[in-house]
Amino acid sequence: MNNNNGYRLNPVTDTMLAESGLRHAFFTRESGISKGIYQGLNTGLGSNDERQNILENRTRVTRYFRNDEQTILAGCHQVHSADVITIDANADPSDRPKADALVTKIGGVPLTIQTADCGPILFADDQAGVIGAAHAGWKGATTGVVENTITAMEALGAERQNISAVLGPTISQANYEVGPEFAARLIALDANNEQLLIASEKAEHFMFDLPAFILLKLKQSGVTKNSWTGHCTYADESRFFSYRRTTHRREPDYGRQTSAIMLIQK
Repeated sequence: MNNNNGYRLNPVTDTMLAESGLRHAFFTRESGISKGIYQGLNTGLGSNDERQNILENRTRVTRYFRNDEQTILAGCHQVHSADVITIDANADPSDRPKADALVTKIGGVPLTIQTADCGPILFADDQAGVIGAAHAGWKGATTGVVENTITAMEALGAERQNISAVLGPTISQANYEVGPEFAARLIALDANNEQLLIASEKAEHFMFDLPAFILLKLKQSGVTKNSWTGHCTYADESRFFSYRRTTHRREPDYGRQTSAIMLIQK
């Protein structure tokens, strides 16, 4: 999207969420003003990037949805939980309660999730006019953030058979190595989860397919209209921040990218 200030945002989008009453985007790190290890569109308030750069980057995200001073990005202080916040008419979108998913039926409020390898999921029931956004890493996905987001959407009038869910840029199996303890916990949850692991080059270690695990959770929850954009955050350094890549390089911190969805006000 071109902007009067000269920058151009090129987020990842998905046709499954290209409904007439919605706008969505999985933003990349392109077209931001942060420097160094945060180069680009770092929107992570929890990072140690310069505050004014983070705020300008977040303003650019906001203007992708609505170019006015009143629009506020609704988000949460993500803690790898299964907790979901409902944004209603009485909510202050500027609050950031501890949670890892948001739902709403209010138009004009972009719901946002910050990630840097974990799975950002955008949900929509266009018929009911209900949307959701969830941060699904290993912990959240195994403790119920997917299921709880769907339940919270149903409380607002959505029907799970009508919900579309798209998983955005996430670390892929080729770059997600886990140890034997992780593998044991995964298989203890469900023996069929063993199919999500393949042996790595390191003894007794495995490569874990987080995107497939999240899509499986969606399918098991009755959301059969689901997909992954196919983008790996670790592999594509020019477009995405990655916590694991930063860890491997022993860098002191890392940026975050935003994924967002908004109901268009009528």
